[in-house]
Amino acid sequence: MLCMAFLFLGFSLEKISPRLQEKLNNAVQSTFEVEAFELQHVAVAETINTKTTVELGQENLFRIIKGDEFIGYAYLGEAPSMKNVFDYVVLFNPDLSIKKSKVLIYREDYGRQIGSQRWLKQFIGKKSGDSVTYGEDVDAIAGATISAKSMTNAVDEVLSSMEILNEAKIL
Repeated sequence: MLCMAFLFLGFSLEKISPRLQEKLNNAVQSTFEVEAFELQHVAVAETINTKTTVELGQENLFRIIKGDEFIGYAYLGEAPSMKNVFDYVVLFNPDLSIKKSKVLIYREDYGRQIGSQRWLKQFIGKKSGDSVTYGEDVDAIAGATISAKSMTNAVDEVLSSMEILNEAKIL
């Protein structure tokens, strides 16, 4: 019975790849200027998760803890590019404003410009409940239209979902 439970849990929970975990850790360390920290998974009930526009039921949302101090949140997501997907993180201050967003793994030859901090800094300071629109609040990028729209939509959905969690007193 114990072996069956182990096998079930081993295959049912999404695991973060070591490469993605390393990139996430580096993003947290450099953004929050910490050497040691802990990522604590934020559990979201299915009834709340169905109200959000992004998936929060797996290894997506974390509290960032430095020692005994809560320093922010990290949302790890995946968004479509032209033919594939890319992994990104949105790092939040405790007040749910964006501290930084970063493309962690981009899997295509075109559209890499969305990984530029010059472009991504447009999201800094946006708060849960704010809305961002490609071409209006966020500048377009020639040669990366699909990925730039996708990243903008992803951040918009994360902001909306964080507001739902905040209103539900989960954050």
